Amino acid sequence: MRLFAFLIAALTFFAGVIAVDIQKSVIITYPGNTPDSVLDQARKAIVDSGGLITHEYQLIKGFAAKVGDKVLESVSAWGKEYNAVVEEDEIVSSL
Repeated sequence: MRLFAFLIAALTFFAGVIAVDIQKSVIITYPGNTPDSVLDQARKAIVDSGGLITHEYQLIKGFAAKVGDKVLESVSAWGKEYNAVVEEDEIVSSL
């Protein structure tokens, strides 16, 4: 019975180690009065975690990125004070 418990614990551990954070395409925008340092911090966190900034917006403060859920939660929390909007990047069409 102990061997079975050890095997289950080992498999659970290894599943957590090899779990891959699924990346999403998102658009993150901030109000115009948001300090640039907040955007820089968000971009750095995304890139450091293996994400990718896919587009930098010029008319509004924000960017598009491919990012994992874990880092997206952090970036969302940092941006809460500045009313950041984080939305999934989707194709929009009219019917």
